[in-house]
Amino acid sequence: MADVLTRFNSGKLWEFDGGIHPPDMKSQSNKKPISTLPLPQDFYVPIKQHAGNAGNVLVKRGDHVLKGQPLTQGDGLRALPVHAPTSGTVIDVLPYVAAHPSGLPEMSIHIKADGLDQWCEQNPIDDFLTQTPEQLVEKIYQAGIAGLGGAVFPTAAKLHSAEKQVKLLIINGAECEPYITCDDRLMRDYADEIIEGIRIIRYILRPEKVVIAVEDNKLEAVSALERALHGANDIEIRIIPTKYPSGAAKQLIQVLTGMEVPSGQRSSSIGVLMQNVGTAFAVKRAVINDEPLIERVVTLTGDKIPHKGNYWARFGTPIYHLLQQADYQYDQRFPVFMGGPMMGFILPDLNAPLTKVSNCLLAPDHFEYAPPEEEKNCIRCSACSDACPVKLMPQQLYWFARSEDHEKAGEYSLKDCIECGICAYVCPSHIPLIQYFRQEKAKIWEIKHKAKLAEEAKIRFEQRQARLEREEQERKQRSQRAAAARREELAQQKGEDPVAAALERLKAKKAETPKIDQSKVKTIVDEKGQVLPDNSDIMAQRKARRLARQTEQAEHSSSQETEKTSDKKQGFLDVGVANGSEEASKSSGFTSTKTTALEDKKAAVAAALARAKAKKVAQQGEPTTTIEPKTTESAVDKKQRFLNVGSANGLEGVNKRTSELMNKNSDENTAEADPRKAAIAAAIARAKAKKAAQQDESVTSAEPKTTESAVDKKQRFLNVGSANGPEGVNKRTSELMNKNSDENTAETDPRKAAIAAAIARAKAKKAAQQAQQNEQH
Repeated sequence: MADVLTRFNSGKLWEFDGGIHPPDMKSQSNKKPISTLPLPQDFYVPIKQHAGNAGNVLVKRGDHVLKGQPLTQGDGLRALPVHAPTSGTVIDVLPYVAAHPSGLPEMSIHIKADGLDQWCEQNPIDDFLTQTPEQLVEKIYQAGIAGLGGAVFPTAAKLHSAEKQVKLLIINGAECEPYITCDDRLMRDYADEIIEGIRIIRYILRPEKVVIAVEDNKLEAVSALERALHGANDIEIRIIPTKYPSGAAKQLIQVLTGMEVPSGQRSSSIGVLMQNVGTAFAVKRAVINDEPLIERVVTLTGDKIPHKGNYWARFGTPIYHLLQQADYQYDQRFPVFMGGPMMGFILPDLNAPLTKVSNCLLAPDHFEYAPPEEEKNCIRCSACSDACPVKLMPQQLYWFARSEDHEKAGEYSLKDCIECGICAYVCPSHIPLIQYFRQEKAKIWEIKHKAKLAEEAKIRFEQRQARLEREEQERKQRSQRAAAARREELAQQKGEDPVAAALERLKAKKAETPKIDQSKVKTIVDEKGQVLPDNSDIMAQRKARRLARQTEQAEHSSSQETEKTSDKKQGFLDVGVANGSEEASKSSGFTSTKTTALEDKKAAVAAALARAKAKKVAQQGEPTTTIEPKTTESAVDKKQRFLNVGSANGLEGVNKRTSELMNKNSDENTAEADPRKAAIAAAIARAKAKKAAQQDESVTSAEPKTTESAVDKKQRFLNVGSANGPEGVNKRTSELMNKNSDENTAETDPRKAAIAAAIARAKAKKAAQQAQQNEQH
């Protein structure tokens, strides 16, 4: 650090290697003071106008904005905001052609001016010493100030990074490139404000020495600055020889101190910081006047521009508007350059807007501009390397750039190229070396940027994996702690470890499990020689169990079918008995005869069932008294009940049922002797017994009128019969006699006999099974 100040205080000026002395051509535009041009109707403000990241857009279509109002807001000192150049309405936020050699569009904010040029709310201060350095840096950042010497690096970030490291503060007023005079005129016309801005920067950085460096072709600017100092010696002005590119940062430091900035490092590493005079002026406006950076001085020069000079131009102003205000006449034969002839580039579209980097618009005619010469092969003359101010080898970098050998280009320090354009200016083969180098630097930057993003993604992934593993470990530890606490609690309560007890029980259970004697296991060998277990015994046992289940199911289903058949017959007989009395009074003589036959059959079936139940009870050892008395009623009782029904039906019923009973006496005796008929008769008897029981219950619950004697019933029957006359009695008696033979034929049906026999066998089998079960119990 001491070496820098010692060398500077010696007053000596050093030379840097290389450099040229082109015609300066500054007299075209530095004669008149800075003036102002009329504002355009439409502004296209790019959201990124500096070296860094773009901010977030704060406005949308249709918003009304005021002059100086922020349009974007960045996150960090490297993302500068941009501000509205005038008051008006936001038309749209859209990609618009940019002031760039590629001509590619950039995101811009289109503002329609309202003509009022109304400022937003401002808070100016009179004395910057009332603010802390941190507050001043923040104010500079919010004003969107970037380096106006050409690099457009964010000023607030530059001041913040070099705080408490600077011993020598250099204010660059060299402006070495031909044709450009914006800094010259700014020092002449606004020297007081420049000095005020330098003092603000000095207050922030607290350097030991401050110097303003101006080339010897700007003596009027030097005089203006001396007058603005009013004899103060806190800021020194030092005049340096005119040589291109003495205005470059590293070359100017070398001229003033004789020291070189190490490759890949900043000037602050040797205790030096540099700012442009235009940046110092912008700092003063931002801090004292509370004006954000929305305009700058632009040089309009070249023989194609009649009114050459320097003008205040708002950012976002279309370039063709500025040229028209200076009476420029478009000529497609001659391009327009943004910047000077050494470091500038041809504008592909004059609709591109003005930005913070725009310091000059050069429109040459045929005396100043000639079409580019045809590019020839490199002759290895070394003129480019001799003129290079940073001691590079442009002829080697040229081959590396053309072959896209990025590794070799990096080894030959392409990153140190300041793009001054001297190599292309002195090349006898007219090779546009500076264009090759710019493209190669852009490619290398893109590769490094992608690698950086990949590395950041890798770090994020590793951090995520570490976090997941850490969380998993924490979960396991919590589970282990909880389990240990639970075991301790249970151990205190029961005196044993539950986990250990569970393991002991599991071991004991395994020990109790019988082991299979492998010697007794039968095996067989298949065709392929594989040993397989012999499961024939198990399969035989399974087959026996399956056959037993099938036999049992078949017997059970047969019993169910037999019972269903008996129940169907019983239901059929019940329905017939229930409908007997009603049909006897309504139907013909055939119906009456059929009903009487069915009743006789029911009686026979009831008797057979009674005998079967008695036998079953005897086998089971139960008393026979469990059988209801109603089912064993005598023939006299049946006749009495029959007469009761007949008396209810009138004389015709008496005659009909009397003849039926007389004709069926022999048939009943025969049914008892025949086992098949006996089964059917037993079923009929059971139905009749059930019906008789129902009738007895109904008679018991009825009025005393229903308990009349047999003599009264006969008398009522005879009364009804006499009322109907002898014709009805004779008619029904003859019908019953004619139907006797048909009923006897139906009774001897072999199918009915077979059904009755099956029912009898099923019941007998069932009774035997129940008896066996009772004995077992």
